[in-house]
Amino acid sequence: METKPLDPSTFSAVRKAQRNEITEHHIYLRLASRAKGKNRRLLERIAGDELKHYRFYAKLTGEEHGPRQLAIRIYPLLAYLFGLTFALRLMEHGEDLAQQAYSKLTGVKGVTAIVKDEERHEDILIGMLQDERLEYAGSIVLGLNDALVELTGALAGLTLALRDAKLVALAGFVTGFAASLSMAASGYLQGREEADQNAAKSPLKAAVYTGTTYIVTVLILIAPYLLFSSIYVSLAVTLAFAILIVAGYTFYITVAKNLRFWPRFLEMALISLSVAALSFLVGWLLQHVFGIGA
Repeated sequence: METKPLDPSTFSAVRKAQRNEITEHHIYLRLASRAKGKNRRLLERIAGDELKHYRFYAKLTGEEHGPRQLAIRIYPLLAYLFGLTFALRLMEHGEDLAQQAYSKLTGVKGVTAIVKDEERHEDILIGMLQDERLEYAGSIVLGLNDALVELTGALAGLTLALRDAKLVALAGFVTGFAASLSMAASGYLQGREEADQNAAKSPLKAAVYTGTTYIVTVLILIAPYLLFSSIYVSLAVTLAFAILIVAGYTFYITVAKNLRFWPRFLEMALISLSVAALSFLVGWLLQHVFGIGA
């Protein structure tokens, strides 16, 4: 039975799908070359599936295509910086968008099997990957949440209580540094508890993730007080940084864990800003009732 010729619109969609498949084949191969054990086997398996998909589409187009070079450089870099699962989930999100264009291919014999393969990649295989950054996500959240809530609150209160940008930065750093050591200790204890259920987790690594996340967040939040002389400008920029940090981390964790962005973002942002507002009010009361910083 002869294959029915593709109309121009379908042919264009097939060609796009073909290019996507060979690009992802090379991305998975490159990631597999840097992975070990179970991760390497899973990535090689997905790479093999993507190559089969490419060959299927190549038969339909009668053409050969190379991968998009920028993509096969960017995604391995993202995996190195932010973890394997984040990079692959982000790539799968792009593939989900591409599926809208592939809706034109539903009438092409064999495409349904490819779609099922792609769903298996996202729902099963990627979920089976071992990613240290996600394993210690709880420790990162512990450091990040506490730093955002405590420091935005402290800096807001100190802004009116001290009314001097450099003093606020100094007080914020000392407070934040001491708190980061405390949070690292909490992260260690929490890691020990979690290690009872997951022997692969290291309490020391949990402490490092928690403490490092905390102190980095502290440095970002106090930076405006060192850059601007106006305490109000400094506070406004600090709050903007806090929102950007919340947005950045929420984007990361929702992509990596395949969760919804807005509910988590709004919850974290509302908590941080509410504490900052209350602390600012306390600073205002101290300044007016006791004459502190007047």
